[in-house]
Amino acid sequence: MSFLKRFFTAAYREGSPPASASSFEHLSEEELEAHLGVARYGDFLLTDAVRPSYDLQVIPQQGYRHDYYHDEQNRTRIPVIMASVSKPQLFELFMELLEPLGMVVDVVLETSHDRQQAGHADLYREHIDMPVLKSILYEYEDLLLNDGCAGLAVLNPRIPQEVQFDEHKLLIVYGQRLKDFEHILERHGVRCDEQMKFITEAEHVHSSSEEFAEQFRDLSTRLGIDCAYAKY
Repeated sequence: MSFLKRFFTAAYREGSPPASASSFEHLSEEELEAHLGVARYGDFLLTDAVRPSYDLQVIPQQGYRHDYYHDEQNRTRIPVIMASVSKPQLFELFMELLEPLGMVVDVVLETSHDRQQAGHADLYREHIDMPVLKSILYEYEDLLLNDGCAGLAVLNPRIPQEVQFDEHKLLIVYGQRLKDFEHILERHGVRCDEQMKFITEAEHVHSSSEEFAEQFRDLSTRLGIDCAYAKY
């Protein structure tokens, strides 16, 4: 459990005050182990990548909501869909959300395996055929689902649209025309709830391993990305 404790992290909605103390702070090893062993909340099943706070400030659930990304440099607002999807259908739904992006895309791998660095590293690969990308990603499905230090974004800058499968295993879509993505979510039973909260909006804990870190390096190599050029 000491390894997992090093991955405690808190994230709050902008403008909300942080909690005065961690809900994990005074837990025994047994209490922590029991909490980290809980993956199911009602009908919702988490992957192994992340767990909510011990006091369940946010209870994981399935659904999506709309938001905006504020691009300060260009002074624009980019529409966003944020979705939380139960583990059994999460990866296949992510793969289907890639379809509207077209046949040639760019891909960004995101990693926070190196805890000596602040933030995360972005590893960029331009111009990869969608069938080739999907074939590679299917080989690394377990890593992408269960590693709390690995994320992925696929984008077509010519549209422009982007689908992100982040390290919390949330699905995030950016772009001006998002109806096709909404239809895919709804077809899979993921309903819109503008009031829902996500696990990132409260204290939560990530989980990873040296094995996953090695698999991530292998995935980078398969995608033709040199980890030496990581940007933090």
